[in-house]
Amino acid sequence: MSATVTVSASPSLDWQGPGAPDRARRVFRWRTLLWSLVFPPKRHRISLTLPGLFLLLLAMGIGTAAYNTASNILFITLSLLLACLLLSGLLSWFNFMGLCWRMRPVGPWRAGHEALVTVEVENRKAWLPTYGLWFELATQPRNVPEDGWPAAKMKVREVLAALDRLVTRGRIFLRGRLDPRGVASLDWGVKPNRRGAAVVELGAVGSLFPFGFLRKNIGTALKHTVLVWPAQVAYQAVGGAAARAGSSGQRTERAGAGDDLLALRKYGQGDSHRLIHWKASARLGQLMVRQFAAESHDGFVLRLDTPAEVWTRPEQFELLCSFAGTLAEDYFAAGRLRAVVVNGGPLIETRSIRDLEAFLDQLAVIEPGEGRANRPGEPLSERLSGDASPYLPKASPVSNQNLLTFAPDGARGVAAYVDGIKTASA
Repeated sequence: MSATVTVSASPSLDWQGPGAPDRARRVFRWRTLLWSLVFPPKRHRISLTLPGLFLLLLAMGIGTAAYNTASNILFITLSLLLACLLLSGLLSWFNFMGLCWRMRPVGPWRAGHEALVTVEVENRKAWLPTYGLWFELATQPRNVPEDGWPAAKMKVREVLAALDRLVTRGRIFLRGRLDPRGVASLDWGVKPNRRGAAVVELGAVGSLFPFGFLRKNIGTALKHTVLVWPAQVAYQAVGGAAARAGSSGQRTERAGAGDDLLALRKYGQGDSHRLIHWKASARLGQLMVRQFAAESHDGFVLRLDTPAEVWTRPEQFELLCSFAGTLAEDYFAAGRLRAVVVNGGPLIETRSIRDLEAFLDQLAVIEPGEGRANRPGEPLSERLSGDASPYLPKASPVSNQNLLTFAPDGARGVAAYVDGIKTASA
């Protein structure tokens, strides 16, 4: 967990909390203030901690002794203890005034790899700082798997325990001081265990400030749905089949390191200064860099079918998703992935990293369904169903060769075939 404090924050509409910018301003009234102290708003909870409970018992004992002995010193001591408890509640209320927060999952999520959830906190008070906050976060699958456990044969306690095992909880702390008009950013690292759609939730914001006698929690309704990509797996090359690529390249409509100019785009961090187009930059008033077209050879078309009658084992199907995603990433990095087809859908060319990420998003939520069984060696024109053929561009570098398909390899493994020849297995 790390925290950084800055001076200002960019305005946004997804802030929540007592000081959220989109909350309607209300006219200050003492009656409303006193009523909110007696009956806190919804999701606001105040509970006694162990020191607070000890202080309350001590106050009751001193009060009983003061009543029996009529000692003014004991009555003064009792009043000081009660005032300390009341002051703790008031200061904790002031601690949350003008405070707002928002949550943002960072980057793509992948099973077995650590992902980050960023919580930004802003103190909109003009004079008072904020201390000692914590944030309770949790992540869980959006849809509970039906085959995870036989719920009809289990007791309610066992079902709740099984559900709890799917939830990952964490707590991050703001240990420093948050100055007025300041912003803090906190990171929570979480490692998803399985692919699929997951819900990241900020459950509550709490504080023990100032004396630790009272625990104040504010429940939140911040939720974000993220897609967890399948984990990468190790695979072994089996055959000697490779892409039937010629020795000379062809110009494509995707960015690369070729010699033909494709387009001009804005300068980004990490771009080489040698690519800057100075004339266009002077004309437009901002730095522009040249983007060249990549030279492409005939590559692979990845075909993924998931018929339920073929992929009957859940662990083998998960291996299929991981294997297909790993091969797609490796071939795209090598410039040899030209298109993907999922369950007889349209053939979509992978021209950019966004196309690859869209395929990985499909792998995150795909389930055994209506796809056809793979027949290694079947021509691409026959494998594309119905209306998928018009999606083949007329001037596309993708040919009917180098069709990459998948099939079960024994009871647990998965094999990859290129035009009917087994090339890799996992």
